[in-house]
Amino acid sequence: MSRPEAGLGVIGGSGFYAFLDDIHQVVLHTPYGPPSAPVALGQVEGTPVAFLPRHGVHHELPPHRVNYRANLWALRQLGVRRVVGACAAGSLRPDLHPGDMVICDQLVDRTWGRPDTFFDGGQVGHVAFADPYCPELSQVLVRAAADTGVTVHPAGTVVVIQGPRFSTRAESGWYRSAGWHLVNMTQYPEAALARELGICYSGLAMVTDYDTGLEGVEGIEAVTMAAALEVLAANIGKARRLLMAAVPAIPDTLACRCGEALDSRLFGL
Repeated sequence: MSRPEAGLGVIGGSGFYAFLDDIHQVVLHTPYGPPSAPVALGQVEGTPVAFLPRHGVHHELPPHRVNYRANLWALRQLGVRRVVGACAAGSLRPDLHPGDMVICDQLVDRTWGRPDTFFDGGQVGHVAFADPYCPELSQVLVRAAADTGVTVHPAGTVVVIQGPRFSTRAESGWYRSAGWHLVNMTQYPEAALARELGICYSGLAMVTDYDTGLEGVEGIEAVTMAAALEVLAANIGKARRLLMAAVPAIPDTLACRCGEALDSRLFGL
């Protein structure tokens, strides 16, 4: 029996554990171990879509223990060429409010010790990563937001920290002084691994809280996990609505150069 395929993948972040109706699940094995969960395959207006919850179906995987390589490899095995990586993020700016969404256009990696490449030996590859997110896939999300009334900021730099702890005041102040917009724990190495596999990747950040250090500004309160999860629960529906509108609008062929970063035939995919 041939393996089912989907050209688009959606990776769900914290609180985002299901996306599609009328699905069938595929259990995949990769050279890097199992992905976070079985991949759910379904359709959005006739477009095949693969959905994978990054942290597992019960949020059993903290950000530093997610098997990012297995997740991206599994999606690529299913024929996925474009991925929207939804994620939770803290705001470093008082004008980015909980409940808002940001289409990331740059990232800063502050993680450590995570397997972050498929080139661990045997062959060497150096991919261009100056612009880590696919501009054209991201623009599809921006246009879909305008059509659905979801508040989306069309650009923003996310600094990716190791986690699972939140930032210290000094760290948060440093990130803010650098002009960065968001803090998150999962966009790296996910975006980089997608690039190595020639997959277009767009980061859809759902703002859950204000990062520490903004307390007292315009009534902003200190970040807590409980508050962040409460905002997530109230806004996952907006993320689904945005994605449902965006999926049918993705053209069959994008003019971006993400797929040129590397010939993925090197991996036998």
